[in-house]
Amino acid sequence: MSATHPAPSRPSDPAAMRGGPTLAAGLIGWLLLCFGAAAMGAFFPPGEWYQALAKPSWTPPGWLFGPVWTVLYVVMAIAAWRVWRTAASPARSLALGLMLAQLLLNAAWSVLFFGLRSPALAFADICALWLLLVATMMAFRRVDAPAGWMMVPYLAWVSFALVLNGAIWQAQ
Repeated sequence: MSATHPAPSRPSDPAAMRGGPTLAAGLIGWLLLCFGAAAMGAFFPPGEWYQALAKPSWTPPGWLFGPVWTVLYVVMAIAAWRVWRTAASPARSLALGLMLAQLLLNAAWSVLFFGLRSPALAFADICALWLLLVATMMAFRRVDAPAGWMMVPYLAWVSFALVLNGAIWQAQ
């Protein structure tokens, strides 16, 4: 358009109107949700039972799990926040619903594995978690492509954890 005829203004994007404190509160909310799932692990520490389990030689050292999960939960929260801050749509609602559902399965894993001391139930849970996580990633990518890609490290770790959980279960 020429200087005398400016381009027509676009309607306000609802996500753009949620600026400043609202965006920050949204990010804090997603961080709290993700770390709420993480907190389940604190209620069910590995303890002597886990130490006595037969585990494969490629089991990571115990100290590694905390830092890895911390980074993953932060990245998951940022990815969810990126989707949350987009304009309301059925695709966004589906993506965030899947995110919440997979967070519930994530939290349930600690209860099943360490709380109930059941590698078999935990394996069933992590298989369902893996499927929901793939669905979440695909849904995120439809709404905000970078958010979908941000979930790749989480999928890689859950894939590894699924194989490890299965190996521990089979060794019992």
